[in-house]
Amino acid sequence: MNENFVVDNSVVMTWCFKDEANQYADSILDSLEQFTAIVPSIWPLEVGNVLLVAERKKRLSEADNTRFIALLSELPITVEQEPAERMIGEIFVLAREHKLSTYDASYLDLAMKKGIPIATST
Repeated sequence: MNENFVVDNSVVMTWCFKDEANQYADSILDSLEQFTAIVPSIWPLEVGNVLLVAERKKRLSEADNTRFIALLSELPITVEQEPAERMIGEIFVLAREHKLSTYDASYLDLAMKKGIPIATST
């Protein structure tokens, strides 16, 4: 990867779960030494939800989640804010057209809007 990029939460969360680690996700993490990842405004909520579910299922501890959140705060990840009208309008239409969830469409929309690649494992 040779430029800034959008990173999907499916990639980010593999950094948290050792049993989901893979070479692709590791290479994306390594690329953050040089580049910035951009994520849509729903991303922090998605991260939080995955961590809470994992904690409730005893897959992660509170301490694990605290460490992972601290790691994420150190990484060059920029949250791109979108007005609610655009999210329920253009992104909703994009999701419908491509048979995606609105969550996945928000990542695709951001990559298209910025003209940059998207790193996803889905």
